[in-house]
Order: sequence, then C-alpha cells, then structure tokens
Amino acid sequence: MGSKNKLRRFKENETFANVIQPSREELVESNFPFKGVWREKFFKNNNPLVLELGCGKGEYSVALAKKYPNKNFVGIDIKGARFWRGAKTALEENIPNVAFLRTQIELIDHAFGTQEVDEIWITFPDPQIKYKRTKHRMTNAQFLQRYKQILKPDGVVNLKTDSEFMHGYTLGLLHGAGHEVLYANHNVYKQEGSPEEVTSIQTFYESQYLEQDKPITYIRFKIN
Repeated sequence: MGSKNKLRRFKENETFANVIQPSREELVESNFPFKGVWREKFFKNNNPLVLELGCGKGEYSVALAKKYPNKNFVGIDIKGARFWRGAKTALEENIPNVAFLRTQIELIDHAFGTQEVDEIWITFPDPQIKYKRTKHRMTNAQFLQRYKQILKPDGVVNLKTDSEFMHGYTLGLLHGAGHEVLYANHNVYKQEGSPEEVTSIQTFYESQYLEQDKPITYIRFKIN
C-alpha cells in the first residue's frame, strides 16, 4: 500500500465514529473513558462484548457483527490502515454493533475492565515460530493471563489458524497449564460437527489457504 493511501486512510479513520484511537499514555495512565463501560458508553446497550485480536482488515469482526446483531464486537489491531476497510464497510452497511480499537494487544487489560469481556477471537495470528519470538505469540502464558483478567469467569477464547505449529503449541500450553479445552479440531472444513460460526465466516486469506488445500485449525478454550 502506498504511503499516500495510508495517510488518506489514517485521516479517514479520524472521522469514523466506530474507530477509537487512544494514545499509549491514555491507556497506561487509566484515562481511557471506555474501560469497564464499553456497553453503556459506547454501544449504549447491555449485550455481550466480543473481541477480535489482531483483526487485520476487520472482515471477521464485521461478519460476526452481521451474524450476531445482539452482541457487541470490537476488532483490535495496531495497524489502522488495515482495519480502515472493516470500519468503512460497517459504516456503509449501517452495522452499529462493531467498533475498531487501534492499540497493541499487550495493552488490552488497560482498554477493557476486569471481567468485562464475554468472548475473544484470535484469527490467523502470526505464529512467531522462532523461539526468541515466543513472547510475541498471542497464546503464550503472559497473554493468556491478560485475557483472563478481562474475561468473565465463564468467558471463552477461540483460536482459528492455518499454522499447525500455532495449533500444537497452544494445545500443549493449555493442557500443560490445566486450562479447559472445550473443542479442538485440526481441519475444521474436513471434519463434521465443526462449529458453524467457524466455517461460515472466512477471511480473504483464509479462502486462499483453502484453495491451496491448507488445513484450517480451531481451538475453543477457557482460561483457568
């Protein structure tokens, strides 16, 4: 994407009512106005709150919001020029139950209150295969503790990935730490009984992976 295009998207994001872009200081110093009150202050309802971490272009968040109008969705990514597409689509199609938050995933517990979130989706994260990149894996022990803090006691996490490494690493970590694996499938499109929300929504890259006959894996779990 050209730098002019990027700048135009950044500028446009500033005008979108469904895009929130707090500074790092605002989050860390607890000056973020929506923390703990997303339902009341932003969505103006009392519906369940669902996050998509590393939402990219926002297509999964938008599709989930269309599918579940009685839930609130927040797509989170540091790359605003990417989720510009999802935010614009949501506005054009008048989808009021989805928003986009520009921040780093490691600041998530500063953006949401304790036990405020009902569900988390992690869709096609960078598996960070090299050992020295372990701290950046979105299902490592440190990230799971952040998620636990903001999730309700019965809250769940969904991991959908094309990386067999990420799938195996996460399963091993969950079992080793005594977390509760509710469902695990190493090829959701080939096995019967896969959850409908997992197979009925596809990202652009996911459809490309499927054309290459690349298996898509899925885990649904609770953090104990």
